[in-house]
Amino acid sequence: MKHAGTRVEDAEYDLFQRTAASIGTTPSDALRIFIYSFNDYHGFPYPVRSRRMEVEPFQTEEDATRFATELAMEALK
Repeated sequence: MKHAGTRVEDAEYDLFQRTAASIGTTPSDALRIFIYSFNDYHGFPYPVRSRRMEVEPFQTEEDATRFATELAMEALK
């Protein structure tokens, strides 16, 4: 078996733990459920959107790649 993990802000993880507990599961099981569902649907099993902010698409694929690469490199520091 492989380990599937990611880094998130402390407040997001705390909310994730509380939300998982409130529906009778654990964060690990919630991620496992998500992975199986994601694979079964060949992508997200629901529309992906954010209620927190307005998001504008990148002008080009190169802009998106550059942004993602810079963000990933910053997270690795």
